[in-house]
Amino acid sequence: MAQVLEFKLPDLGEGLTEAEIVRWLVQVGDVVAVDQPVVEVETAKAMVEVPCPYGGVVTARFGEEGAELPVGAPLLTVAVGPPAAGGDAGESSKGSGNVLVGYGTSEAPARRRRVRPPTHPAPTAPTAPTAPTAHPAPTAQPAPTAQVAPPAPVASAAPPLRADAPVPVISPLVRRLARENGLDLRALAGSGPDGLILRADVEQAVRTAAAPAEVTAPQPSTVPAAPAPGTRIPLKGVRGAVADKLSRSRREIPDATCWVDADATELMRTRTAMNAAGGLKISLLALLARICTAALARFPELNSTVDMEAREVVRLDHVHLGFAAQTERGLVVPVVRDAHARDAEALTAEFARLTEAARAGTLTPAELTGGTFTLNNYGVFGVDGSTPIINHPEAAMLGVGRIVPKPWVHEGELAVRQVVQLSLTFDHRVCDGGTAGGFLRYVADCVEQPAVLLRSL
Repeated sequence: MAQVLEFKLPDLGEGLTEAEIVRWLVQVGDVVAVDQPVVEVETAKAMVEVPCPYGGVVTARFGEEGAELPVGAPLLTVAVGPPAAGGDAGESSKGSGNVLVGYGTSEAPARRRRVRPPTHPAPTAPTAPTAPTAHPAPTAQPAPTAQVAPPAPVASAAPPLRADAPVPVISPLVRRLARENGLDLRALAGSGPDGLILRADVEQAVRTAAAPAEVTAPQPSTVPAAPAPGTRIPLKGVRGAVADKLSRSRREIPDATCWVDADATELMRTRTAMNAAGGLKISLLALLARICTAALARFPELNSTVDMEAREVVRLDHVHLGFAAQTERGLVVPVVRDAHARDAEALTAEFARLTEAARAGTLTPAELTGGTFTLNNYGVFGVDGSTPIINHPEAAMLGVGRIVPKPWVHEGELAVRQVVQLSLTFDHRVCDGGTAGGFLRYVADCVEQPAVLLRSL
């Protein structure tokens, strides 16, 4: 007899808690092999093809294209038939073990133990209504906070868990968010599958706890305000991740910005001479990256991160250089690993590879995380200057404007030179203005006189 196995959205790593279904790769009734990709999903980091650890016939799919699913939600079910003569009885249902981060399949039915909230009977003692209801409360007894949108789960919405019962939450991000806001997860009712506590549940509980405690005065009638006119675009996927990260950066990092104009004429001549010598054509971004890594070797304070829980500045030993890349899916920041150990040719090749992957939407989560310093060449958009927002949790970002002919005093005479504006936004917790100014001045010196780099080669 065939055994029907349920395949759930696996843990995609990097603290991701949900994913959007972009494209189904199989239909109901299709026969799938072990480890065959069955769906393409988009996370806040990248596009990912999800392989199914079972072989058999697809009997059901859960979620339409464009729908968002939390980690642990069912994706599809597979009917696994009896083994062929001489075959292993558990071969198809056992799973391959070759799946994504944090999701083992060596024992398929129990690969992720989901804790179901205990189903205790409702308390008989009269309590104030807290769960959402289908109809508004009578005007004679107005409900508290009647003008607030439909409430999400709050502390009294679910029977309390036993002290020794596991909490129905699988995301470390959700646990940390609850811990930072002093919430007891055992008192929350999850809105996910089987009572799973999601990030939205914790955020709503935080908002509810912060709301004024007094009861809203009775109103003759409450008509919800009409939504503002215009097109609404959901903040999800890459765009949502960018919005969250930039908001967090502005909220947590006390940043400051300094800038300087530099004569890039000699840098452009140096690049021309290097490319005339043959071999791989060196990109301007690669030369700027090489200058950055040399500057960070002199000013390591800017290659660091801040651990506020430990109240420590952590200086990092390796330079993993992020760079801003504009794609059809939005702004992404791929990371060049160990940029300090690469020469101009190796940097050029890696920038080209990551840029192509970014435009194709095939960057992996590992290629989009772990940066220690970011280089942002916004000059490609035809602008001279900007005040970059630090890519949290990094400590600094160097912005480069367009290189354009301008009047410049060169060797005591007015001349037309190739001028660029450089700006540095830095976390004021890791260093003072003197260090930031020294870093930026060294970068400008290398741009104006590339021979200065010979000291660091």
